Amino acid sequence: MHITVCRTEHFNAAHRLHNPAWSDDHNQTVFGKCNNPNYHGHNYNLTVRLTGPVDPETGYVYDLKRLSDLIKQEVLDRYDHRNLNLDTEEFRTLNPTAENIAVVIWQRLRPHLAAELDLSVTLYETDRNFVEYHG
Repeated sequence: MHITVCRTEHFNAAHRLHNPAWSDDHNQTVFGKCNNPNYHGHNYNLTVRLTGPVDPETGYVYDLKRLSDLIKQEVLDRYDHRNLNLDTEEFRTLNPTAENIAVVIWQRLRPHLAAELDLSVTLYETDRNFVEYHG
């Protein structure tokens, strides 16, 4: 029997979508308002899902307090109230799209989890725009 447990967290961050190999006009055409040279921000909602067997001794798939602490350490402390382009190593050369942010978050969490747990990350950039990454 496999069950999925979920933890939702929230963080705020600024970013600019920009490809330095392109002209300013092309960046503006592709990224629009998200290419603002002075950056812009989002109130991100993050849901982390772990799927795996229930431990017969604890009744847990994974202790949700431990998951909360892991997300705080690996994601919130690193990205909350930051300019992703300027304040983080991961996005100095990687365009901080919702897709790339979700993948980076997944990569930060994966090494801390048992191999038998499937990890999924859902990142909401707005209420209507979100991405999912399953690894």
